Amino acid sequence: MVQKAPSLVSLAMEVLKTELLREDDLVPIIYEMPVELFDILLTHLPPLGLQKLQREMPFKDWNDYGSTYDCSGNERKRGRTWKLDAAWKMLFKKRWPQIVHQTEPNGWEQTYWEAHLQSCLDEAAEVAVLPSFDGFIGDIKISGTLLKHIGYEEQMNHSACEFSMLYYHCQQFGCYARSLRLQNVLCVDETCQLLKNSMLQSLIILWVRSQEHVHSLSKLIFQNLETLTSLEFRHCKLCAFFVASICSALFDKSLRTHRIRHFSIITSSFYENSPSSVTLELISFLSAGRSLRSLKFSDSHLDKIFGRLLFSVLLEASCGLSILDLSGNNITGWLSKINQGSPSDSLLSLPVKTLQSLRFLNLRGNNLRRVDAEDLRYALVNMPNLESLDISENPIEDDGIRSLIPYFIQVTERSHPLAKLNLENCELSCDGVIALLDMLSMLRKPLNSLSIADNVLGSRVAAALAKFLGTSIQVLNIGGIGLGSSGFQALQVGMQGALKLVNMDISKNRGGYETAKFLSKLLSCAPELVEVNAGYNLMPSESLSIICSALKVAKGHLQRVDLTGNNWKYQPSHVSMVAEFQHKGRPIVIFPSLVASDVPYDDDP
Repeated sequence: MVQKAPSLVSLAMEVLKTELLREDDLVPIIYEMPVELFDILLTHLPPLGLQKLQREMPFKDWNDYGSTYDCSGNERKRGRTWKLDAAWKMLFKKRWPQIVHQTEPNGWEQTYWEAHLQSCLDEAAEVAVLPSFDGFIGDIKISGTLLKHIGYEEQMNHSACEFSMLYYHCQQFGCYARSLRLQNVLCVDETCQLLKNSMLQSLIILWVRSQEHVHSLSKLIFQNLETLTSLEFRHCKLCAFFVASICSALFDKSLRTHRIRHFSIITSSFYENSPSSVTLELISFLSAGRSLRSLKFSDSHLDKIFGRLLFSVLLEASCGLSILDLSGNNITGWLSKINQGSPSDSLLSLPVKTLQSLRFLNLRGNNLRRVDAEDLRYALVNMPNLESLDISENPIEDDGIRSLIPYFIQVTERSHPLAKLNLENCELSCDGVIALLDMLSMLRKPLNSLSIADNVLGSRVAAALAKFLGTSIQVLNIGGIGLGSSGFQALQVGMQGALKLVNMDISKNRGGYETAKFLSKLLSCAPELVEVNAGYNLMPSESLSIICSALKVAKGHLQRVDLTGNNWKYQPSHVSMVAEFQHKGRPIVIFPSLVASDVPYDDDP
């Protein structure tokens, strides 16, 4: 096959791209180019070239290209910046295609260099953690792969040594860093110097366990005291010294408080057998946080003592907390002292600003029991703006959910009723869930999202589910509840009219052929459906023809139908059957993998 010769314009752009990185006198000439050619050049430039072009933009009426970001924080000629920003976004997408859609930056240039610096720091950490490493972190060499990404070429030998060192990248791009993730080996005094130009707003710390690392980390935090608002610790070992040092670094003595808005401790533990000293340090820190908006203490072995102290702080705090995540701990009994008499006699009958502002409460996996659910009800009535409640993976059983039903009825009268409820794996029975669904179906302002997955309910719950589907529910997870073929049949019969569903999970229900028939009716009744998970339902291969027929007549915004884990072996004919069903170039129907098709699935508890 004869390869098409490159155009004269593309050849010229390649020459300009190379020379721009070498010559400083070329920039004024480039800015005299016609706008059409200038736009083409933008799409050819590597990051270093695009940065150089922006930094040396002449002070004249370049309104099509507008303001540029520089490390001093100054803003140059203001105007339409979308073309330059679009060029940076294209470079980011080329290098990190998997996360570009999850990124919402203020400017793509800043976001690009921040992500690049993070890649350099991650590479350096892999070297510094080796026992054989004995040197300066700043002298660690950056790989050729990362250098090539930003436009460094081997022929630029005069800059090779400087470009290849971590200190250079920190020096050049540290001013762009607003959010960084640092492993313990980088928590040293040298890092404070390397990042002296940064104005960090968010910092994630990993694996810190020694006093040396804590001491240096405290320095880095104090260095960014005026800008830092988000701090997260993962896989750390906490001791009183650790917490006291960090809190002291964060505390602004002139304001007698700290500026942290988001504080998280995730998958961490304590040195002491009894972490009371750590608890008191944390509680003292939290009580001084008037700016706190989210608190996360997840999977950190916290007990009911910490839970009670934290709740006491929240009763007295003046912050507008929006998110509280205590998931993955063991806080059974943490609310036992608030359930004194009737709700009107309770401490909580008084206005509590922090509780009133709470919108998201996550208590997943805390070993909460029936009595905890009843205690929780007394707290929940004082959270008028709560939108999301997750009490999944707690053995509250039917009595627990029945004790919460009066709360669900009460909140429907509020201006901001509960929108999302997660009750996965709560050891609920069919009777308890039917009572819940019947109540939810009658609410004036029903839920938007509900999960009752992984509770052993059986097919008898199908009639109540079908009635509930007629509400304005948009997200429903009923995976692994034991519907079986008869349950799916009952759902088909009971499902009437148009549904508001956007996302539905019916996986792991052993529905067989009836799953496909239900799915066919669902696609015709839910025009807004975006995603459905029907995996691991023991569907035979002939189910695919039913599903494809439904897809051909379905209207809406469907993006994904997950059929993984079902009982058919891969055949080329399957691909041709679903090839026409795509969303933005990606297949809608997700098949069982060739390997998974030979592995039986067992969802028995």
